[in-house]
Amino acid sequence: MTKKILVVDDSALMRRVLCDIINSDKRFQVVARATNGLEAFDLLSRNTYDAVVLDVNMPKMNGLQLLEELRKYKIPAKVMMASTDTREGAKTTLDALELGAMDFIHKPDNALDCRVDSFKEDMLRTLDVVANSNPPVFETREKVIADRRTTIKMVDIVKKHAVKVPGSKIVALASSTGGPKALQSVIPKLPAELDAPVLVVQHMPKGFTASLAERLNDMSQVTVKEAQEGEELKKGTVYIAMGGKHMNVKNNNGKYTIHLSDEPNREGVKPCANYMYESLMESRFDTIVCVVMTGMGADGTEGIKNLETKKKVHVIAQDQNTSTVYGMPKSVVTAGLSDQVVPLDQIAQEVILHVGLNDQ
Repeated sequence: MTKKILVVDDSALMRRVLCDIINSDKRFQVVARATNGLEAFDLLSRNTYDAVVLDVNMPKMNGLQLLEELRKYKIPAKVMMASTDTREGAKTTLDALELGAMDFIHKPDNALDCRVDSFKEDMLRTLDVVANSNPPVFETREKVIADRRTTIKMVDIVKKHAVKVPGSKIVALASSTGGPKALQSVIPKLPAELDAPVLVVQHMPKGFTASLAERLNDMSQVTVKEAQEGEELKKGTVYIAMGGKHMNVKNNNGKYTIHLSDEPNREGVKPCANYMYESLMESRFDTIVCVVMTGMGADGTEGIKNLETKKKVHVIAQDQNTSTVYGMPKSVVTAGLSDQVVPLDQIAQEVILHVGLNDQ
């Protein structure tokens, strides 16, 4: 069935170009257009679309303000940001993802440059993912507070009653579309005394991962940082793979350090979780907890499959209902690699239970 698309952009030329690109693909049809967020909000209040292509800078109501209104009134639109603001390192992009946008592409400044094949392919591929994703779930302030209380209770339970998890441990997490928002439901719930370092491969372009790490660090008890070459892994610290680089782990005289590499794209992405998992094959960690969360494609499956031939692995997959895109976790489950399939809000507690705390 053809997906119905709403295009929101204040430039008449840009609207026409974007609509032409979308309508050139038989999977999609632009059924409505808006010149600003106010018009778009009116349309979204009265109609349902399979996806929304949204600009940021517009008069009367900009793209971020529209996302705020959709969140306020709990209108579950599936939004793809397409703006000249969604460029390398732009805070705007992370703001949009946090407010409920599913994914983003960088729109060229000149509408004529949108006709380049690489942009068309990227836009249509991303639009397909967004149109087939689950609608956003808006968390209330009460839910966030409840989650924090649950984490505190979980830490208390583990300290008092859980059997200490022996040996050295590491957590390796992979996510893609929907990941930046999903990570906010996992990383801030991890306690500072977590008895393991955490590696994260989130599919993002160069320039975005430092901002993502900074934002997560401000929300979390654990330290969150963008991984740097040669950095030694420490417990209670989360290392996010740098966009445009693959992240591997090396054993340097008994100390595990980050190695960033320029190996080829794999699964069409860089960083790729498969490389991260496979780099742990010759490590001496006694327990490796692999977490595969929302995202399109199958990144993580091959790497975990190879890792399991050498190491003891516990695999946690995010369930379908809470995944924005049930691609990566589905691939792991279908391959028979998952030990647990859990909702997003339970992932952190399962990680805590399987690696323990360093002061038990």
